[in-house]
Amino acid sequence: MKNYFLLLLMLFFAIFNVSAQNDTSAGTFWHPNPAVYTVKHALEVESLVPMFFTGGYHFALGYRYKKFRIRASVINGGTYNAETAGLKNSSADFKRYYTTSPGVFFGYNVWKNLEVYSYLEFHTFKITQKSTDMKKDLKSVDTGLGISYQFFIGKYFYVQPGLHLYLRRNNSVDFGEATYNIPNADVSPVIRIGARLWKKY
Repeated sequence: MKNYFLLLLMLFFAIFNVSAQNDTSAGTFWHPNPAVYTVKHALEVESLVPMFFTGGYHFALGYRYKKFRIRASVINGGTYNAETAGLKNSSADFKRYYTTSPGVFFGYNVWKNLEVYSYLEFHTFKITQKSTDMKKDLKSVDTGLGISYQFFIGKYFYVQPGLHLYLRRNNSVDFGEATYNIPNADVSPVIRIGARLWKKY
């Protein structure tokens, strides 16, 4: 079954590549003309795909105006333990899970498809004490910086790997004999898969 899927995928790319090469004014499949980064308006959807492998989900809708981009998202991390991404005061005694949380991102393309951005994410974390399995919610408004690059596959689909630095104020949850203190910073690699639904040059 995997072999059939790979064969169909290769055939799909080959057909689009040949059809694009027949019209030289449109560029090629891998290098369309005009270039995807010269777009003036675009509507894009994307997803942080690894969240689905941990039983969660992530969806985002973005609008691009020239080099500027705004994106709204919702995330649920499932069984992904975000505590491992924390810097300095990460705790080995607790786990931290993303519950359903919204966010908004503001970006700028500094070069071609290289985007830098900032964000506000209104997270509700589920904190679990490992020794007792006791769970408590902790709300946190996270901001920070991100950098990523959109690698387009043709004109419509893209893969966008990047790196996020999350920053937040001090916050804690009391578990009786122990207190959980959330890390003030997380560093996390990300990879999103997206599609450009509409565009105007």
